Amino acid sequence: MSQVLPKTQKDQASPKKAKTVRELGQIDISGIREDVLNLPAELWEKQDYDKPNKFKPLGRTEHIVFQFVRDYDNHIDTVNYPIWDEWKSRLEPILAAAVEPYGYENAEFCRIMFAKLPAHSKIALHIDPYKSSNYTHKIHIPIVTNPDVEFIVGHKRYHFAEGYAYEVNNKDIHGGVNAGDSDRIHLIFEYYEK
Repeated sequence: MSQVLPKTQKDQASPKKAKTVRELGQIDISGIREDVLNLPAELWEKQDYDKPNKFKPLGRTEHIVFQFVRDYDNHIDTVNYPIWDEWKSRLEPILAAAVEPYGYENAEFCRIMFAKLPAHSKIALHIDPYKSSNYTHKIHIPIVTNPDVEFIVGHKRYHFAEGYAYEVNNKDIHGGVNAGDSDRIHLIFEYYEK
């Protein structure tokens, strides 16, 4: 029996979004990589338990959320989580470098998080269905990965290299697979022009 997939919503998205995947360039993650690797399991568990984004397609993915929207259909109204204060000075230069190719003069972030896809797990194919997803650029920066990690967008498979930024069209069918023996951790955020 074949899997029933959601219909793509690319036609609803801003023409400024990537069609599938857009590489934004290499990003210096050396200032956070070891810190991320050394995050204790208890912190991941606590932050993941409290996360606002509990969606079935995410499977076993764990999150540490720094910033998130109050309403999924409104990308302008966000809240910073207490852990943001601890990471802000380390993450802001990485975020700024990643979005530099857009050249926006007036823009904001509306979601910022670490996402850990455990070894031998997957994120089911899905589409981010919210209105706010039409206007934001969804960006992934692999902090830790392995050769057996794939990201799927529009039924095409990609391997995202550690320390590079990639925009993903989240209005197209997308998901991920970690067939490796080690966890995959991405810095994921959304960015929009005001």
